[in-house]
Amino acid sequence: MEHLNYQFSRDHEWVKEEDGLTWIGISDFAQNALGDVVFINMPEVGDEVTAGDPFGDVESVKAVSDLVSPVTGTVAEINEELLDSPELLNSAPYETWIIKVENVTETEELLSAAAYEEFCETEA
Repeated sequence: MEHLNYQFSRDHEWVKEEDGLTWIGISDFAQNALGDVVFINMPEVGDEVTAGDPFGDVESVKAVSDLVSPVTGTVAEINEELLDSPELLNSAPYETWIIKVENVTETEELLSAAAYEEFCETEA
């Protein structure tokens, strides 16, 4: 499983490094807890994000939940496909990134896939 190489925040975002950028999405646990995602608010390209602070939110049929940045840096790209198809976060959470961040200067304490799985068991 590809996501075993990802790292995870305690706020249920995943992080992976690729092409010099930090890709961020939400975990399967998060999309399950949210239910059907109907809308997403994302920052603009060039915006700064700060580890531990919200960078947007996801609206589902159940609630609106903050997206908390696991890193500090500059938004290099947003996944514009999510503006028209936010349900991709439900159908393919580990293939669907939300933002890509560059110039990362700080990261939250991230968990391995195995440690994150254990953490989720305490959250359930």
